[in-house]
This record gives sequence, C-alpha cells and structure tokens, in this order.
Amino acid sequence: MSPTDTVIQYLSGELSSGDVIIDGGNSNYIDTIRHSKDLTKYGIQLIDVGTSGGIGGFSNGYCLMIGGSIRFFKRLEPIFKILSAPGGYFYVGGSGTGHFVKMVHNGIEYGIMQSYAEGFELLSAKTEFRLDLAKIADVWGHGSVIRSWLLELISVTLKQDASLKGIKGRVEDSGESRWLVKEAIDLGVPIPVISHSLQVRFRSKQENPFAERLLAKLRGQFGGHSIERDG
Repeated sequence: MSPTDTVIQYLSGELSSGDVIIDGGNSNYIDTIRHSKDLTKYGIQLIDVGTSGGIGGFSNGYCLMIGGSIRFFKRLEPIFKILSAPGGYFYVGGSGTGHFVKMVHNGIEYGIMQSYAEGFELLSAKTEFRLDLAKIADVWGHGSVIRSWLLELISVTLKQDASLKGIKGRVEDSGESRWLVKEAIDLGVPIPVISHSLQVRFRSKQENPFAERLLAKLRGQFGGHSIERDG
C-alpha cells in the first residue's frame, strides 16, 4: 500500500462527514479518482491540488492546479489564494483533473530540462570558443524567448562551477512522466520529446550499458572497428 493510500485510509476513519482532505502531492490521477470515490462513502471530500514551484514556492508562492468539488474548492479558495503566486491558482475541474494537469506539467518540465541540458553540452563542447556558459545562460534570461526560472537556475549553477566537477550524471525520475507516457500511448497522442527525456533519465542510471556494449561488438564484427576493453 502506498503512503498516500495509507494516510487516506487512516483519515477516513478519523474524519467526519463534511470534512475535506487536500492531496497536494504528485499522486496518479487514477488513484485520486479512486480515493475520491472511496471517501465519498463517508461523506468526506477530496480536493486534488497539483503543486508546482519547487522549494522557491515557499517564498514566491506556488502554482496550484485544483480538482474536485467546485463547492468545496470555493470553500477553501482563501487558502489557495494565500499559498499561490499572484494569478497562480485555478480550478481545473472534477476529481483527478488537478493531478492530471500537474502530470502533464511535469512531463513538459522534463522536456525543457533535457533541451537545456543538450544545448549547454553543445556549447561546452565548442572548446576553441572559450564560451562563458554562465554568462550565456544569464543573458538568455533577459528578453530571450527561452527565458525561464530553470534557465536562471542554470546560470546560478554554472557560476558556481562551470565544469560541474564532482557531480554524477545520474538523474532520477519521480514517476509522473512514466504515467504520462503511458497515458499518451493509451490516447494515441505522440509525445516524442517528453518520451525521449524520460528514456535519457533511465539511461543515466546505467553504467557501461548492455546496449552500447552490444553496438560496439557489432561494429567490430561487421566492420573490423576497434573495441575498447573494460578492465
């Protein structure tokens, strides 16, 4: 049983009819709909709130995508208004919609981050130009069509250490983009950029991956190309 299932099951026995549970985590929207139906039996409402803003949201306000009963949304709206950045919350629709929209949001985030990472790797590889990557990230953040908070974070990171020494290129995925890719397959919607960014994260967790070793061996067999030996 997941932590969310455990907590909701516990709360269902402690709360009373008319009470509300707010799920502000990155729950699978399918689970959210199930939880909502189960809680309705006890007269308890579930409001699902997709929450974006990262650790900066505490200071700057969050972006909130809210699903569930509109009547209970209106009852709780003052809370959302206080927690969010100006203009940073809205009622999406019925149960599960808030978490669904956040799932898509996170997939877009994966794609944007991957694009930035590839672009800056290309800039870094052009060694003869001696490019100041931190300055490039900084200037792109002023008036450029690709300016964003993520780009600001890149600028800060590269100012601290442009070579990124001591950092492993292992990038975890938190699960939402797996749900998103499956949803896209079920709906027949092509999302090649997001799908690729997820696959890159999978690859980053592997050392000396089998597929690349097989490719190296095949090149050696059909073309006589040299093969690097491990150890």
